[in-house]
Amino acid sequence: MKITIVYDNEVKQPGLKADWGFSCLIDAKQTPPILFDTGATGSILLHNMRQLRLDPADIGIVVISHPHWDHTGGLQDIVDANKDAELYLPPSFREGISGRKITKVKQPLEIRHNIFSTGELGGIEQSLAINTDKGVVVVVGCSHPGVGNILDAASTFGNIYGIIGGFHGFHDLDRLNPLSLICPCHCTQYKSEIKHLYPDRCLDCGAGLVIELGD
Repeated sequence: MKITIVYDNEVKQPGLKADWGFSCLIDAKQTPPILFDTGATGSILLHNMRQLRLDPADIGIVVISHPHWDHTGGLQDIVDANKDAELYLPPSFREGISGRKITKVKQPLEIRHNIFSTGELGGIEQSLAINTDKGVVVVVGCSHPGVGNILDAASTFGNIYGIIGGFHGFHDLDRLNPLSLICPCHCTQYKSEIKHLYPDRCLDCGAGLVIELGD
C-alpha cells in the first residue's frame, strides 16, 4: 500500500508543478489504483502524473471529496483519458458527468476491500479511511466538516494510525496527538505549528511525496 501526492501547493520532486489544490493516488494490492481528488487544473494534474510515471488509464476509481474547484478541476481530463474509471462523488457534487458508473456516497461505504468512505459529512465532504497493517489511514480533501469530526467518523473502521490531506481552519492540534502519521497538505493553515508540535511524526507534503504504508 502506498499513497503518492500528485497535486499540491508544494512539490517534492524536480520537474513537477505546484498549484493550489490537492490530489493523491492510492495504490493498494488486489485493486486498481484510486485517484482521490483531481486538483485545480487538468493540464497540471496530467503533467505531474506523467512525471511520476502514473498512467491515467490504470485508474480504477476516482473519488471526489467535495465539489470545490481546487479538487475537481482535473476531473474532466481524467474522465477523457480513462473511459472506464468509476466515480464516487458526494451528493453535494451536482455537475453532470455521463457515460460511466457513478456512485453518490451519502452514507459510509466500503468502496473496495479495506478502503472506506466516511460518507458525506457536514453536507459537503467525504473522506477515505484505509485499513493498513499499521491501522486506519485517513485521506482528506480540505476537512471542511472538521478534522475531529472526520477522525471520529473514520474511527468506526478501526484504530486511527494517521491522516493525510488538507486541514482547512483546523487548530485543535491536540486531536492529532494520538496519531503516528500526520501529513498536512494543501490548505492547512497551521503547518508550522503542527510540525513544531509533532516533528517526529509530521511529513512535509508536496507533489511527488510517496508514503509507504506496508501491505
